Amino acid sequence: MSKLDCCLTSVASAPGKVLMTGGYLVLERPNAGIVLSTNARFYAIVKPLHEEIIPESWAWGWADVKLTSPQMDRETIESRNPFVEYAVEYAIAAAHATFDKDKKDMLQKLLLKGLDITILGCNEFYSYRNQIEACGLPLTPESLASLPPFTSITFNAEDSIGENQKPEVAKTGLGSSAAMTTAVVAALLHYLGVVSLSSFSEDQSHGRKDDSDLDIVHVIAQTAHCIAQGKVGSGFDVSSAVFGSQRYVRFSPKVLSSAQLLGEPGSGGSSTPSMVGAVKKWQKSDPQNSLETWRKLSEGNSALEMHLNTLCKLAERNYNVYECLINACSLLPAEKWLERANEPSQADIVKELLGARDAMLGIRYYMRKMGEAAGIPIEPESQTHLLDTTMSMEGVLLAGVPGAGGFDAVFAVTLGPSSKNVTETWSSLNVLAMLVTEDPRGVSLEEHDPRAKEITAAVSSIQLQ
Repeated sequence: MSKLDCCLTSVASAPGKVLMTGGYLVLERPNAGIVLSTNARFYAIVKPLHEEIIPESWAWGWADVKLTSPQMDRETIESRNPFVEYAVEYAIAAAHATFDKDKKDMLQKLLLKGLDITILGCNEFYSYRNQIEACGLPLTPESLASLPPFTSITFNAEDSIGENQKPEVAKTGLGSSAAMTTAVVAALLHYLGVVSLSSFSEDQSHGRKDDSDLDIVHVIAQTAHCIAQGKVGSGFDVSSAVFGSQRYVRFSPKVLSSAQLLGEPGSGGSSTPSMVGAVKKWQKSDPQNSLETWRKLSEGNSALEMHLNTLCKLAERNYNVYECLINACSLLPAEKWLERANEPSQADIVKELLGARDAMLGIRYYMRKMGEAAGIPIEPESQTHLLDTTMSMEGVLLAGVPGAGGFDAVFAVTLGPSSKNVTETWSSLNVLAMLVTEDPRGVSLEEHDPRAKEITAAVSSIQLQ
């Protein structure tokens, strides 16, 4: 059976990310960053638009593509989303580049049925703060959880020229465009028969399938994402969307050269000075101090990575001792953790925990220093106050601003069950904690439309009442 004799519907998902360390540095090889994939996922559903080949399509040799984004109340035949547009173009180009003549003929017939693409993002990719406050609910994770899955995103009214403005709902910095692009590319490549992806349940039963398929998804997703942005970025967000949590070193642009079907990027990115642009300008104007700051940041990132790796080894060596101590430390502020170490093996664990904290404090210091020198708010004063408060709480290991920093978000790494205290404290400070946790999985095939799960759950709930 040919690879093109596939299922009528292909559903794939890809995770959002949090860049814990490596902000700015990952733009340059060989600097590394720690990027965590999350349980917030973007879904792409691909199926035929028509049951049969449309005669007009056969005559002209083109296929209809319908893009639907239920959360944004949009449906269009001509995509207004450049990330999806380029994902479609390069996924189809990859199929043409890898298939023989017989498969190309089958591919053409499949494409002439059109492509019906639906994209859905978990609520965690967007800020629903205004909706929660409008309902008179407190800024708590429980209030966020009360929203329906894939809640609609409200757009501004059309301006006087009649052009749509950006969504009113702010993003949360989890890499929605990278997760969406990766999900669309994966679903399309699987639908077209270029790759054969596996579901999470299949991975658990039989192990991950051929990594070469993931490599293809990665190259096409990085390509589409770069072209849509008008630049070649660090790529960590797409890499984590494909491969999951990882120690990331920026891919070589040569990776993209394997897809010579690309052509030259179109118009450049935004003309508005970016935070990355400001840092680069600072590097050029003050090379000596900027190089020293980057060296200190790199050392701090490496130190944090070393402590976390050692903690993993200590946990593997004696998990019962490790778990017992972590749970005990979750009830205490960091300065009292050593008091709970009753034997050398426990003292070793605490030493690594405190080492990780010190490394994170050093990273934050030099990120602030870089921001001040470059004239940008990498760790704004309001965030510094929030992070210092968080770090002083019981059971908090790390806290910081992810990625490039700014006002968008903060993260915390907590021990045991102490996260509840953090979310309560954040709520009291008018900060909404998101329902996001680390999930090491990367891109995955889904067995059903994610909305079907919610319908099933609702039916089950009704039957139980």
